[in-house]
Amino acid sequence: MTMTKKGINMRVFVLLSALIVATFDNSAVAQGTFQPVITVNDRAITGFELDQRKRMLEVFRTPGNLDEEARKALIEDRLKQEALDRAGVSITDESLRAAMGDFAGRANLELDQFLQVLAANGVAEETLRDFVRMGVSWRDFIRSSFGNSIEITDTDVNRAIAQSQSGGAGIEVLLSEIIISAPPPRAAQAMATARRISQLTSTSTFEAQARRVSALPSKRNGGRLNWLPITNYPPQLRTLLLSLSPGEVTAPLPITNGVALFQMRGVREMVGTAPAPTSIDYATFYLPGGKSEVGVRAAQDLADNVDTCDDLYGQARGLPAEVLDRSDRVPADIPQDVAIELAKLDPNEFSYNLTSSDGQTLIFLMMCGRTSAAVEGVDPDAIRDQLRRQRLAGFANALLEDLRASATIIAR
Repeated sequence: MTMTKKGINMRVFVLLSALIVATFDNSAVAQGTFQPVITVNDRAITGFELDQRKRMLEVFRTPGNLDEEARKALIEDRLKQEALDRAGVSITDESLRAAMGDFAGRANLELDQFLQVLAANGVAEETLRDFVRMGVSWRDFIRSSFGNSIEITDTDVNRAIAQSQSGGAGIEVLLSEIIISAPPPRAAQAMATARRISQLTSTSTFEAQARRVSALPSKRNGGRLNWLPITNYPPQLRTLLLSLSPGEVTAPLPITNGVALFQMRGVREMVGTAPAPTSIDYATFYLPGGKSEVGVRAAQDLADNVDTCDDLYGQARGLPAEVLDRSDRVPADIPQDVAIELAKLDPNEFSYNLTSSDGQTLIFLMMCGRTSAAVEGVDPDAIRDQLRRQRLAGFANALLEDLRASATIIAR
């Protein structure tokens, strides 16, 4: 088959046109990949970065929705980088390379081998480099910023060691509760009401009274509590509670600005319950406003931002020292109203049912842990390091939440 010169020229023209179009299309795709999809205070996150972080999380076998995890992590990285830039924190190339080698070592691989695994899964070396740089820089920044404010005492270490022990058989009680508010002007009236209720033997009648007069949230279900170890309650109450028959009610128990009553609904012996605590670690965070709308909203906001007692240190940052009080006391030395409230809480649970300063201050009460006998064979230094890391994590999380709250984050 023969082709004229004109035909040859036309064929070349068509091929060149197709090549130009393909090149233009690929360039447009690449350009779109590197376009910002999220901005955090004018700091861009590109589609390429999101895709790379997701691929890396897949290699790390990270659970959950990886699209969401990648977005969350990169937004946090931009927030952290802003804080690092303000503080002038950076890491040398040599230190970064060593940190990347340490990271690869966790997978029992040399760095070059680890990079090959990432590359085989479409992850660029720069993605790992950025990930490790941020982790190391942020860790060093938090340590330098808050490390000097953390003191881990021998008591803290001993308490942490002892809290890992549980076992044995124990008694659990099923109670209903009423606490009647009794500020000084109404103290006599509240005590008279409490004496009348203490004569009841009907659980349904007690529950009706709880719904009518109790100051606790449990009033909504008639004051009913769940099964709890008798050792949760203060020592001065245990004998009194165990002396009750089902349906019987305690005599009125005066507490700060109130009167407490308990009705016995059941007693049982359980295997595997914790022994009686030798000390109780708890935190009180004092909020202005009492049980007003302002005070309750502040307590709810605090609850949304803490998971453990250590997180409270971050929330108290910049506030007067007396706002947060963490105590480790033998049960007999804990004020009775606080002890009764703590009895209902497991570690890291909280309540804001109590007040102080004649009702002007709301008490955010958090159970940190109950200590029994010490456990043998535990390295105290390792426990001390663990506690320090936990406290630092609390400060870091609080700072990150502050940065997020004040940031402008736009998803395109």
